[in-house]
Amino acid sequence: MTYKEKLNLLEELLLIEKDTLDGTVELNSISEWDSMAVITTIAMFDSVYNKNIKSEEIKQFKTIQDIIDKME
Repeated sequence: MTYKEKLNLLEELLLIEKDTLDGTVELNSISEWDSMAVITTIAMFDSVYNKNIKSEEIKQFKTIQDIIDKME
């Protein structure tokens, strides 16, 4: 999956307009980044990347790049 595809996946997950995210965007600046987004992100890691990730780990993410890095 390319970097752009990962960004698009996150945009879809957060239900925000396509091509609005980049790695520098801080999660706390995204109004859609809430507890439901955390649960959806956990599910995405499990289903798409076959990775188990805990909410405590996601809470440490500060930027979109932090999520992208974990997708590797």
